Formats: sequence, structure tokens, C-alpha cells
Amino acid sequence: MGWLHLWLGLPAGLIILIVCITGCIMAFEDELEPILFKQRYQVEESAKSILPIDNIVGLSQAVFPKDKVARIIIPEESSRSVEVRLGTKEKGLKTVFINPYNGEILFKGNYNDRFFETVRRLHRVLLLDEFGKVITGISCVICFFLVISGIVIWWPANKKAMKQRFKIKWDASGKRLTWDLHAVSGFYISIFLSVITLTGLVWSYDWVDNLIFKLADGKPKKEEKIKNLASEIINDPGLYQNVYQQINKIYAGPGITTINVPAKAGQALAVQKELTDRLIIVGDGAYFDSRSGELIKKQPFASLSTGSQIRKMNLPIHAGTILGWPTKLLAFLVTLFTASLPITGTLIWWKRGKKTKKSKKVIKTHVLAEPFNKQRMSVPTKLEV
Repeated sequence: MGWLHLWLGLPAGLIILIVCITGCIMAFEDELEPILFKQRYQVEESAKSILPIDNIVGLSQAVFPKDKVARIIIPEESSRSVEVRLGTKEKGLKTVFINPYNGEILFKGNYNDRFFETVRRLHRVLLLDEFGKVITGISCVICFFLVISGIVIWWPANKKAMKQRFKIKWDASGKRLTWDLHAVSGFYISIFLSVITLTGLVWSYDWVDNLIFKLADGKPKKEEKIKNLASEIINDPGLYQNVYQQINKIYAGPGITTINVPAKAGQALAVQKELTDRLIIVGDGAYFDSRSGELIKKQPFASLSTGSQIRKMNLPIHAGTILGWPTKLLAFLVTLFTASLPITGTLIWWKRGKKTKKSKKVIKTHVLAEPFNKQRMSVPTKLEV
């Protein structure tokens, strides 16, 4: 187990380090982004009412006339801008931030060029697309094994050793301190790291995603495609504003609203609202006719199947947003300490390797220094052995 822990940990250590550092950066993305990029996010509140959502969409469409609207994100705070995303993932997404009071374009550009999106792509695929997904997927599996094998190696042999396993001896030698930082901190974060690692596997392997539904619902995952109700094409000029008002009536309370516009004609608008006044922050949804704005189906989180609920909570659990600030801080600390494990683990291996080389050199020197003795040339007796 120790041999596997070492020789799987060494090659995967750099990937784990990158994934953990980027995970730390994204832990407080929602709080940091409006501060770091204040110009595009913050707006002055006005006595005037905000523009209708359709007008805001029209302004973004004028910026990128060749791209179709894909998503509209309406914030909870009245001092925040509205974001509109256009295009597709395959051909490239564009993003536009608009002041909802006066229609001013605060920012426009490629979605993938945004700082936190670059960090996210580095976290998930190392900026290498499908090839990077394979690497991070394998590293994620190795990381889970390292947690299990690490506990096996850490496990004390007796009661006396038990006392030394739960605390770091800060006044110890460098070698002992390095081992404590690696083993003791690794033990304390092992449970949380296991959860983060297992939830991360969902994006790496489809079979893990499907396994959630098979275990929870007894059947594989089924893609839900809701079609429009209207048989005739109806172009409602106030479609998005109408949908926005309806979703706020269905799910009353403060929250971020996301309107997902279907890529194919004839499919319904999928709208989600994350109510921030709840203990567990997950989205409630609804489907609306993409031509008339008529409500087709309500889909609150509580009505979903067990498999769908687990799958929907996967990202909030992985990112630490499930319970707000407390779990975000926990996720940040766990990933921060995990980032130190490849470093301390490599130091332990390196120092052990230096000690082995030094021991071999000393033994060789002693043999050469001994005077020639004919008796040593004879076959050794049992006593000599």
C-alpha cells in the first residue's frame, strides 16, 4: 500500500496541485468577481425602474448580431448588472454585461477569456479540452486512492503510537515535522477530500453520472426535453419580461434567476431561480413556451427524483456552496491543505532517497577500508552469518 501510495502520488502530484490551487481560487468566485471586475458588475441604483428584460436582450443582440441568445442571468441585487450570453459552446460563447437602468454596455467579449472561466477550464481540463479531461479524470481516481491508502499508512500500530498520530509536533526535526504535516493534516481532511473527489468524478466519467441515477432511481438518467405548447408561432415582444415576472410569482423571495434559451426551435425555455434565503441553496425550475411565454411545467427541487436531486446538489457540494459561507470556507481550507500534500509527500520521498544513498556510500567506504583478511575469503559459518 505504501509503495502504491508513493508511485501513484508522485506522477499525479503536479495535477492534484494545479486542481487544488484553482479550486481554492474558485471557492469564493461569487464574492471575488464583483470586486475584481467592479466596472462590469456594479451599477448605481436609480429611482427609475429597470428596463424590461427584452430590451436588455435586444441591446446585447445588437452587440453580437450573428449570435443567438443562449442565457440571461438576472441578479438578486438591484446594484448589479444583467449578463447575457450568446452563441454556443461549440462555436464559442460571447458575453455582454448591461446596466439595467440605462442600457449602457459595461463589458463585451468572449466568455472563455474571462479570468474565472479560464481558471475553471484549467481546473477541469487543464486547458487541454478532451485530452485534459482524461488526465484530470485519472488524477481524480488516483487522488481518491491516495486518501484510502493514506489512512491505511497513517493507522497507528498501538495505543502509544495513537497519541502521536493526531497532532503535529511543531518543535520536532524537519523530517518529523514534514511527515506530521503530510500525515496528520491528510487524516483530518480525508473525509471531506473523499467527498470532493467523488463528486468531481461526475464530470470526468459518464458512467459515474449514470450510476447515481441507477442507484437512486433504479433506472438510467433520462434527458428531459420539454416542447412548446403553441402550435402556431407567436412572437411575444415581451416574452422574457413575462417569464421573469411569472417565475418570481411561482418562487417568491430573493434569488438569482437564469433563463436558458433553447438552441433548437420548438423547445421550451428552462428557467431556474436559486433562492438565497434558504439553508440549502439549490435551484427551483419551471418550463415556459419559448414563443408565447405560457407556463408549461413547474419543477421545484422537492418534486425531482432522488437521483435528480443528488445530481443537482453535486456541484454545490463539490464547490462548497451548498450551505453558503460555512461550507465555502470548509471547501477552501480542504483544497488548500490538499495542495500542500503533494509538496510534503515529495519532500518525504526526496529526503528518504538522500538517506538511502548516504547509507550505501558509508557501507562501501567501510568495506574498502578494512584490511585484507584471508579468513574472509572462506565460506562464512553460521556464527558469522
